[in-house]
Amino acid sequence: MRRERFEKMNVVPFIDIVLVLLVIVLATATFVTNHAIKVDLPKANSQKREDRKSITVTINNKGEYFFNKTPTSLERLKTSLAQLNPAKDIISLHTDQNTPFHYFVDVIDFLKERGFANISIVTKR
Repeated sequence: MRRERFEKMNVVPFIDIVLVLLVIVLATATFVTNHAIKVDLPKANSQKREDRKSITVTINNKGEYFFNKTPTSLERLKTSLAQLNPAKDIISLHTDQNTPFHYFVDVIDFLKERGFANISIVTKR
């Protein structure tokens, strides 16, 4: 039996392995929390200041509403949220895990109806 000379390297298995590793890295990269890196930023004269507000809406396990830690009713909460800019302002929604679901739905429904795009639902790790 005669053996052939090894003149070429088959790279197809190598490419397959690299693609599988790439898929694994990309799939797990979305679950890694991004901790802020502390950097001393340079100053500029042409700095544009955005007036974004970060609003906290909290619903406790009894169904009581809080707007920035101030107790309120659902109607007053809706009035306060209606005065905000849906394109700029950020809403953080904190809900107790034992809160009946309809309280949560009432707030989310109103926010979506008003066109709020920056809504975050805060959870524990």
